[in-house]
Amino acid sequence: MARKINVNSTTSATLLSPALQPIPLETLVIPPDRDGSAGSNRAVIGRAQIAADNDLNAIRAWLSRFVNTKTTFENYRKEAERLLLWSVVVLGKPLSSLTHEDCLRYQQFLADPQPATTWVSGGGRKHPRSDARWRPFYGPLSPSSQRQATVILNAMFSWLVQAGYLAGNPLSLSRQRTRHAAPRITRYLEPSVWQQVKDFIATMPKQTDREKAHAYRARWLLTLLYLGGLRIAEVGANTMGQFFVRRDADGALRWWLTIHGKGDKQRLVPATREMMMELSRYRQYLGLSALPSPSEDTPLVLPIGATASNEGTETCAPLTRAALHAVVKSVFSGAAARLRERDADESARADLLEKASAHWLRHSAGSHMADRKVDLRTVRDNLGHASLTTTSVYLHVDDDRRHQETEEKHRVDW
Repeated sequence: MARKINVNSTTSATLLSPALQPIPLETLVIPPDRDGSAGSNRAVIGRAQIAADNDLNAIRAWLSRFVNTKTTFENYRKEAERLLLWSVVVLGKPLSSLTHEDCLRYQQFLADPQPATTWVSGGGRKHPRSDARWRPFYGPLSPSSQRQATVILNAMFSWLVQAGYLAGNPLSLSRQRTRHAAPRITRYLEPSVWQQVKDFIATMPKQTDREKAHAYRARWLLTLLYLGGLRIAEVGANTMGQFFVRRDADGALRWWLTIHGKGDKQRLVPATREMMMELSRYRQYLGLSALPSPSEDTPLVLPIGATASNEGTETCAPLTRAALHAVVKSVFSGAAARLRERDADESARADLLEKASAHWLRHSAGSHMADRKVDLRTVRDNLGHASLTTTSVYLHVDDDRRHQETEEKHRVDW
C-alpha cells in the first residue's frame, strides 16, 4: 500500500521531525520548510531553465532524461532519493540548502546508515517500493559504491546548476583529485578459477527434466556472458532474432549478434562458431530449430519450463536481471563448494568465487582476451566501449578482422 506523509504546513519544524520517515520519492510529501522552495543555495529567481519550484520536482526533471534507460534511471533515482531523504529526515533541511560540509557528512553516512531499522532493509532483502518494509539501503556501501554514489550526485548537482536551479555545486570542492594510474581490474576470474566454473557446469545433474533445464541454461548463459562480454541487463533486453549472418569481404559467412546496450547504444558482437554451436545446443534442447530466424523474439535466455516457437514467443517473458544474477551466483556457489570438497587448501579461491557476480564474467572476458594478445581495439569494440557506426549490408574489413581475431583467440573451450 502506498504511504504518504501528510504534514500540516503550520506545524513547527521541531514537531515535524518524528513524522518524517524515508519513503520512496513517488509517495514522498515534504513539508514546506524543507521542500527547497526557499533553499539557501537556490539560483537567482528568473534564471532557471526548468519549471521546478522545489527540490523534489527538480530531481524529477533531472531523472526524466533517463526514463528510456531503465537501469540508469533506477540507479540515478536511488542515489538522488537517498540524499534527499537523508537531507530532510536527518538534517531537517532542503537538499537545495546542503553545504560542502553536509556532503562530507553524507559520505560518512553511506558507510554506515544508522539507525539501521530506519534506513536498511531487514536481512539486506530488496522489497518492492510499495511495500512498507522498503528501505533506501540494503546495508553499508562499499568504498567503490560510495564513489559511484558521489559521481552520480555530482552529475545531478552540476546539471541543476546548469539548469539555473542551484547557485552552486556543493560537491565540486571534492572533485579535485591527484591523478593516479588506472587500477588493474581485480574483479575477474583467473583462467584456473574459470576452469573450475566450467567443470562444475559439466557435472551438473541431468537426471530429471528440471535438472536438465538448469544445466543447459547455465551453460548457455555463461557462454553468452563470457564469449559475448555481455552485461547482465543486455542478456534480458535482447533476443535470439538479433543474431544474423553476413558474407565478409572474402565471401565467408560470419554470424553476428546485434546488442542494444548501455546508454541505448548499439554494437556488433562477433558470434563465433563456438558461440553458434552452443546456441544451437541450447535451442535444440528447447525444441527449436538449430539457428534463429530474424523475426524471432525468443529471449536470449528462457525461464525454466518456458516454451517457444521458431516464430517467436508471445507468452514467455525474458528473465529479469535479478533472476539472471541468481542463476550465475548459484553456479559460482556450486563451483566454490565443489572446490572446497576437492581440496581444503583451495578456500581462498572458493571464497573469491562466492564473491563473484555476473559482471565478473565480462571483466574476465576482457582480461582473458588481453592475455591472449587480442588487439585492445578488438577488446574495446567487443565489450561495447565504442559506439557502433556500421550500417551497410557488408561489414567493414575492420569488423571482419575483429571477428577473425575473436574467433581464433577468445574461446570457452567447454
